[in-house]
Amino acid sequence: MPIVHIDLIEGRSPEQIKGMVKDVTEAIAKNTGAPQENVHIVLNEMNKDNYSVGGKLKSEQ
Repeated sequence: MPIVHIDLIEGRSPEQIKGMVKDVTEAIAKNTGAPQENVHIVLNEMNKDNYSVGGKLKSEQ
């Protein structure tokens, strides 16, 4: 049972999230041989105030 964790900054539409999990599920199943129904994906959408790059919060960029 593959478990995939994806951390991303908030702001994507439900359609984008749906497409992403579909594509990731297909890729994991293809490359591991696991049935798609056994692929688990955990999404963590982070607030822009809780993520920084280069010493600057994403909310400030």
